[in-house]
Amino acid sequence: MDQWTNTMRCPCLLDLVIILSLTSCCMLSEATAPHSLEFNHQLGQGSPTTALHQRLRRGWIWKQLFVPEEDPTPSVIGQLKSDYDRGDFSIKYILSGEGAGEMFEINEYSGEIRTLQKLDREEKAFYLLQAHALARKSNEPVEPQSEFIIKVQDINDNIPQFQNEPYVSSIPEMCPIGTIVAQVTATDADDPLFGNNAKLIYSILQGEPYFSVEPKTGIIMTSMANMDREARDQYLVVVQVKDMLGLSGGYSASTTVTISLTDVNDNGPTFQHNLYTFAVLESAAVGTTVGRIMADDGDVGINARMNYSLEDLEESATFKIQTDPVTQEGVVLLAKPLDYESKRRFVMAAEAVNDHIDTRFLSYNEFRDRTTLKIVVEDVDEPPIFMAPDYEWKVPENMVAETVVGTVSARDTDAINNPIRYSIDKSSDITKAFKIDPNNGTVTVAKPLDREEAAWHNLTINAKETKQNHLSSSVVVFIKVLDINDNAPMLAREYQPYICEGTQSGELIQMINAVDLDDPVEGHHFYFSMVPEKHINPNFTVRDNQDNSASILARRSSFTRMDRIQYLLPMVVADSGSPALSSTSTLTISVCSCQPAGHCPTGGVEALALSIGVSLQTLLGFLVCLATLTVLCILMLMLRRHRRKQQEGLGRAEKELELPKGVSEKVMHYGEIGGGGGGDLGGFCQPAVPLRPHPRRRDRRLRREEVAASIRMSMSLRHSLLIGPEDDVFKQFIMDRLDEADQDPYVPPFDCLKTYAFEGTGSATGSISSLESWDFVDADQCPRDPGSRLVRLTLWHGGVEEETTF
Repeated sequence: MDQWTNTMRCPCLLDLVIILSLTSCCMLSEATAPHSLEFNHQLGQGSPTTALHQRLRRGWIWKQLFVPEEDPTPSVIGQLKSDYDRGDFSIKYILSGEGAGEMFEINEYSGEIRTLQKLDREEKAFYLLQAHALARKSNEPVEPQSEFIIKVQDINDNIPQFQNEPYVSSIPEMCPIGTIVAQVTATDADDPLFGNNAKLIYSILQGEPYFSVEPKTGIIMTSMANMDREARDQYLVVVQVKDMLGLSGGYSASTTVTISLTDVNDNGPTFQHNLYTFAVLESAAVGTTVGRIMADDGDVGINARMNYSLEDLEESATFKIQTDPVTQEGVVLLAKPLDYESKRRFVMAAEAVNDHIDTRFLSYNEFRDRTTLKIVVEDVDEPPIFMAPDYEWKVPENMVAETVVGTVSARDTDAINNPIRYSIDKSSDITKAFKIDPNNGTVTVAKPLDREEAAWHNLTINAKETKQNHLSSSVVVFIKVLDINDNAPMLAREYQPYICEGTQSGELIQMINAVDLDDPVEGHHFYFSMVPEKHINPNFTVRDNQDNSASILARRSSFTRMDRIQYLLPMVVADSGSPALSSTSTLTISVCSCQPAGHCPTGGVEALALSIGVSLQTLLGFLVCLATLTVLCILMLMLRRHRRKQQEGLGRAEKELELPKGVSEKVMHYGEIGGGGGGDLGGFCQPAVPLRPHPRRRDRRLRREEVAASIRMSMSLRHSLLIGPEDDVFKQFIMDRLDEADQDPYVPPFDCLKTYAFEGTGSATGSISSLESWDFVDADQCPRDPGSRLVRLTLWHGGVEEETTF
């Protein structure tokens, strides 16, 4: 097989590399492709027998071409040529594969390969292409397809870049030299296998002499020992990276590493003063904050935590100290009440000790410090103090006034010892049952007490200074009223015993109990008996059950209602007090016609009759009379209502005969000066002065004669138009209106002319003025309405207004 000849044209800097590549390629072709040479020779000579016995010259096979990146000028990077190419342009060269036609092109006549644009190795490092040699006339391949690689050669066109920025690290303070802090890493996009373009080296720009960096790995280490956080807690280290091993002409980049020193317990607490003085009022309550002390510690966090303690030199335990967990201050608190008169000054020692102790840096005693506290008690004018927090007394009930119950005592603890005056709070003794001596505090009874009304009395007694600030205090006094036997026993309730007809002697009729308002210490014990009489009660007997109850028994048999319906039984109930008290109660025992089970009816008519002591027949008769009376009352009410409705009907009929409220306007009324023309005379015709309404006119009723005259006039006007102003009815109407106007007290205080018009029998549009008003008013001054001449009239016979056209 004939071989391809490739001629390289490269820059002078790459001549040596190209020569070595060509030599290796030729040697590789001779060793690996003897069969191809034979195939190409057969295609050229056409004799397979000669090809098997004749040794052929081997051509060069190009497997790889090189082109520098970022070269903007098109240039020839190689040439493909077949052994059959005689220079007559009979062979056509074609290029295909990656970048063919875009990045590279081939001269189809000469086989020269040329770049079309600049290449970027970081974007694509090599291109795989195929070369074809075709006969130009037949378009048949004269050489088999040949595949080769164009490799883009790297140049230093990328800046190193740090990864994982920003860099933040921390190390403990006081760490030794060589402690690893952090590692910075940079990358370069150039080819690490070609030259020194991607070979990086690190250095420190800022941060010496505290830190250093390993040039090849970028590891940052400490280069100074015992760095103190309290002096400086943060460092900014600037690290630079360069490519080309730091040689000139390379690129560089930098980054900042923030390094913080973490705290270790290398400082102990220290008080700034040897003596702290505080003042506190003697009236301060237990738990009051007296003051705060603070021991400085240069450390932070857990290393600055400390505990405070007090060493009370006098062992009074009056004060205590606690550590504020937020501010790490020692809070001095009052643990016991103070008394200026007994002790005015306290001296004690305070100590602060770190919680977390690290003996690598300090000794044990260097983690503690002591100071002295001096607390001064200030005097306060205090209110009086009672000798006891409360008092409890006992007094028997019904004691006479001025009986002493007890005595309270209070004193002024101040040095001046002001006199004290006692009083009872009025709100605690509303009934004013007690009084107190204002000078010595003796409480006495103001009036007899009754235990049954109030068994306890709670008084509030005030003690007040009589001088200076008049301070006061109070104490509660509990007074228990003791019981005495001053109430007689009585029956527990209102008993209503009954005995059935036919009850036998000795049978139980009723169980009774008693109550007593007193409250003896040993409890109640009542005695029941009958009232002593000359003769023994033949009907009943009382048996004391010895358990504060008694039984009423029948002494005989054959009780009947025919003989007697009620029996009275007096009883005596006595208590066991000293002296003993007793009361007498009378029980009413009814004789009842019991049901078969022995039950006496307690409801219905029969029970009611029994309760009022009358017979059943009498009670029924009374109820019948009551029902009859009720029915008669209802009938009378209904009859009265019927009569009232009839009267209301007659009243409505009379109202229909009354004149309507607008009767004064049944005739045309003009309020303008000059009468006649109507409402259109607005130029000089003055409006009528409105009269105040007559409050009684609306309710006023006309006499029957006036009503009849109005009705006759209305009927006459309906049936005839011949009635004129000379008619008696019309004259009477005018005279009535005139009299009414003269007697009306509600008319204005000036003369007023009222005009009345009558519709005559002439023309429908003639004048209706009775005073011939047209003689006084010029027609030019009072223009007329050119429209239809309508007059608003009120019908004589109706109470509503209508529109009437004449």
